[in-house]
Amino acid sequence: MLKTVLAGVLDPEEASQVYSAFDQIGDIVIVKIPDELAGKKKVIAEAILANVKTAKAVFAQASAVKGDFRVRDLEHLAGENRTVTEYKEHACKFKVDVARAYFSPRLSTERQRIAELTGDNDVVVNMFAGVGTYSVVIAKKVRTARVYSIDSNSVANDLCIENARLNKVSERVIPICGDAAKVIEEQLAGVADRVLMPLPERAKEFIEPAVLALKARGVAHYFVHVKADGKKGSKEAGEKDASDAFAKYDHEVLKVTTVREVGPRIYQIVADVQIRK
Repeated sequence: MLKTVLAGVLDPEEASQVYSAFDQIGDIVIVKIPDELAGKKKVIAEAILANVKTAKAVFAQASAVKGDFRVRDLEHLAGENRTVTEYKEHACKFKVDVARAYFSPRLSTERQRIAELTGDNDVVVNMFAGVGTYSVVIAKKVRTARVYSIDSNSVANDLCIENARLNKVSERVIPICGDAAKVIEEQLAGVADRVLMPLPERAKEFIEPAVLALKARGVAHYFVHVKADGKKGSKEAGEKDASDAFAKYDHEVLKVTTVREVGPRIYQIVADVQIRK
């Protein structure tokens, strides 16, 4: 879509250097612009603003996602200079600050998949909850589920509180600001039917607290990045990674889902791992 939008403002050689997609979160567009086209940033942004009718602000991604809070540096290019917006998916609405809390619109399908797996009266521990998207989608879908929504970023935690209120699930989404491992050890050991681990860069470091949070039998949704030559290979690599990660526990890898390609031959996968304690 982006190449089509820019066809009238870039020559063919320049257009060939543009990334083929951008993220739109509510009415904010975030675009990656190659260094070779740095001089055309404003032109590109104005073209996006003119052609994407629902966009009111355009930012360039100025760094990769980084740090414990998984945020990225943004450069304002066009439209309104604000980073807070409202995003909607699966009959839920979310207040998001794209500069101060992690959020990805590309995980929408996976959020719905896990919500559909959640059973009546399930207790869920979301170890890296961000602004509460998984937590709210689950609580909205399964009206008897209870979700403990943990994040160490106080901005994300405040937004999770607000998003639970916006979606009328405050009684069943319980935001907790803190380190997931410590929170589970002190408050949530043995409470969960399922645990979400949506931090692929570091999930492997949190296997022990994830298992600690589970009841005698439960499921961990383990997110990780794997190297592979294609989607089929990514599932095989994901199954091996998950089996190795949970090797010291009585476990079964129920399913591996390839969520998306995040780099050349690097895939984000989710392994649904059943644990028996």
